[in-house]
Amino acid sequence: MINGHELDGNALVVQIRAWGHELGFSQIGVASVDLADAEAGLQAWLDAGFHGEMAYMARHGLRRARPAQLVPGTLSVITARIDYLPRQSVDGWQAVEWQRLAQPEAAAVSIYARGRDYHRVVRARLQRLAERIESVVGPFGYRVFSDSAPLLEAQLATRSGLGWRGKHTLVLDRDAGSTFFLGEICVDLALPPTEPVAAHCGQCTACLDVCPTRAIVAPYRLDARRCISYLTIEHAGPIPVQWRAAMGNRIYGCDDCQLVCPWNKYARRATIADFDARKVFTSARLLDLWVWSEAEFLHHTTGTAIRRIGYERWQRNLAVALGNALRGTRDAAVTQALRERREGASALVREHIDWAVAQGGST
Repeated sequence: MINGHELDGNALVVQIRAWGHELGFSQIGVASVDLADAEAGLQAWLDAGFHGEMAYMARHGLRRARPAQLVPGTLSVITARIDYLPRQSVDGWQAVEWQRLAQPEAAAVSIYARGRDYHRVVRARLQRLAERIESVVGPFGYRVFSDSAPLLEAQLATRSGLGWRGKHTLVLDRDAGSTFFLGEICVDLALPPTEPVAAHCGQCTACLDVCPTRAIVAPYRLDARRCISYLTIEHAGPIPVQWRAAMGNRIYGCDDCQLVCPWNKYARRATIADFDARKVFTSARLLDLWVWSEAEFLHHTTGTAIRRIGYERWQRNLAVALGNALRGTRDAAVTQALRERREGASALVREHIDWAVAQGGST
């Protein structure tokens, strides 16, 4: 019986999973709120400073492992994953991405960010799922999240059977790789937890070996301060000089550890149009994006996760990528384009323009 209704917990979970699939989710699980055994690892990660400038990580601290503190009254967490590999992705999509990274003049944007902002998409669908539940059990307490609250999302996902934690720290599934988003509904319903699955990374270290900046400092241990995704998205100041060359042409995020992962040969394409890639982020050259005005940046990134880094960081990232391209091509057009934007650029962007120009042997 749930909230006075004649429906047992196991039956409700079965129904929630069916509704979840109707709403486009790949899998639904249920986790308990007890994450106490994850607190020591979280504290050690914070104490090592691996969170970098993400002050909110330290601010929330161990609260991330305590869902019932985040949402008082929470008894269970419904977990969800949804595939995001764009529907138009071709067979052998990893090879296509490696080819893009090998072209210095091409702009490399992380796959997950090429479509609509997943925060909005996932939360909206979770809200609809919660409303479906409410239609059966009556009013209940809940809140929906997707990378939008201090929750240990990967821990909740693995404990509820959505996959296992890969050595790159992402969640992996045998039938879907790691190209999916996670979301949660904290509920005041006592639901039976779903069973976790075994890990299947074995002796593989491909993700550690391929990382351009060696940000995966040990299996299951990521130093965000070295991670290109962190540097191009979360980090607000100058890109540390020692990591600029390793960025290559990556201007928003980095997918290398996922591209090399053997399990991603099973990655599933999205079933919804929201994650279809915008052409401008799959075929653009660095110079095409460099000449955008701020108004053009805002126009092209409307509704995407990219917009949240703002125009200044966008230009900063592009300047680094153009400098890396210059090192190999000595293209006078690139040098000219960089110099033309210098006068109107912020101090942060000017510093990166100067560095980029110097990579071509010019002063």
